[in-house]
Amino acid sequence: MKLSEQTVAGFTGLLASDAPAPGGGSVAALEGAFGAALTAMVCALTAGREKYAAHQALIADVQKRAEALRPRLLEVMDRDTEAFLTVSAAFALPKGTEEEKAARSQAIQRGLELCTEVPLEGMELAGEALELAGSILGRCNESAASDLGVAALSLRAGIQGAWLNVLINVGSLRDRAFADRALARGRAVLDRALPLADNIYETIAASLQ
Repeated sequence: MKLSEQTVAGFTGLLASDAPAPGGGSVAALEGAFGAALTAMVCALTAGREKYAAHQALIADVQKRAEALRPRLLEVMDRDTEAFLTVSAAFALPKGTEEEKAARSQAIQRGLELCTEVPLEGMELAGEALELAGSILGRCNESAASDLGVAALSLRAGIQGAWLNVLINVGSLRDRAFADRALARGRAVLDRALPLADNIYETIAASLQ
């Protein structure tokens, strides 16, 4: 069964076990899915409200795009665990001969690249969702302001959590050009996302006091 198809109780129980996966990478992607879902929810609670008539086109567009990101982030959640298991399987390959050692090393490197690429994709998708959340700040149902704030916090956590998973893998990559590109992609997301998430949260918190 895919992680995304488990119950909340089942998934958190698996996380709490001694199984090495799922772990922080899958949780980071799930945080992103939470943020995208909450952004879509805020739009749903704003759609058709006369008070927000001037923003209906924006709200409809953001709702559609946020809802489309949700299943993509859930897919990343599943793929993150699959990538980890790929590396684990590679480490278990035989290494009795020079040929076996070379094949094992190559398989490990391929797995590590996958374990880097998947969270990077999660970062970028969560970054897109965060941009959507920011675009409706001050233009959506005020009664759902706290929900939009939680969306921003979830997306921030998802992005930073995925970044940690990038960092833990790139140090073991032999292809330094690949590693450098990965780091540049991740930092580009962080540079835009972290200030935006903080602004959303701080703006909403101030408006509620």
